[in-house]
Amino acid sequence: MTNRLRIVFAGTPEFSVPALEALHAARHSIVAVYTQPDRPAGRGRALTASPVKRRALELGLVVEQPATLKSPDAVSRLADFDSDLMVVVAYGLILPQAILDVPRLGCLNIHASLLPRWRGAAPIQRAILAGDARTGITIMKMDAGLDTGPMLLVRPTDIAPGENAGHLHDRLAAIGAEAIVTAIDEWRSGRIAPVAQPADGVTYAAKIRKEEGRIDWTRPAIEIARQVHAFNPWPVAETRWQGQQLRVWEAEASPEVAVGEPGLVIEAVDGRLVVATGSGGLRLLRVQLAGRNSTSAAEFLNAHSPAGASLG
Repeated sequence: MTNRLRIVFAGTPEFSVPALEALHAARHSIVAVYTQPDRPAGRGRALTASPVKRRALELGLVVEQPATLKSPDAVSRLADFDSDLMVVVAYGLILPQAILDVPRLGCLNIHASLLPRWRGAAPIQRAILAGDARTGITIMKMDAGLDTGPMLLVRPTDIAPGENAGHLHDRLAAIGAEAIVTAIDEWRSGRIAPVAQPADGVTYAAKIRKEEGRIDWTRPAIEIARQVHAFNPWPVAETRWQGQQLRVWEAEASPEVAVGEPGLVIEAVDGRLVVATGSGGLRLLRVQLAGRNSTSAAEFLNAHSPAGASLG
């Protein structure tokens, strides 16, 4: 067996790019890169290539963009690349068993949670929403189930207090890139073997819906703060003020006891913008009115006077 593997890489968003770069830098032969078809994006709705496609073309790699992998033609096309291994990172298409069976060594997946917790589409946001203290990366040998395959390598990491999904996303992408290269080397050398996931502790990370960003001020401040952190940078937590959208980019639960109906602005002075919730106060740190740039609470208060207003 040579040191270089013939690898098919499958991924689409920014999260996948560090892993592609790491495998390329490790001098594996990336025989093809699979990514989602170009999609309309931006105000002009122009067809836009995925981050993985853009980086793959910069690296001079072959790019494949099938709309589905369920057809016999898709299986045949994958077989043409005579791959040893397929590495899958946030690809976005279901891999049927016929596809999983094509690479000689099977398919490995980089998943952004400590499996079996948070199987599914949005493990980063769901971990923050739930108040988890830890998360991580799991390298898994794929089977036909939803993130149910045996594990090769786990890389845990703490979730910092107030860490938002964007920052955690970038950290986990870097951890995953290192982990996949290590897992491949360790697996091929026989130093690690796939281990079945525990039967206990299974949770599912459903896809994030835009409407989940709407703040319910009757909830406790600590839960709303997690909502703000989990939905930064998308879809961004939001409320209403004077009939217009007010997005909340950063916030923290205030240690003071909040007195007032949920949604009432109970403090709006000296740069402090605090809103009463169902339990405690939420201090808004960075906000954005519709059609405006985001600003610090202090900048917002220099231009507006929300004291005594009700949000929601």
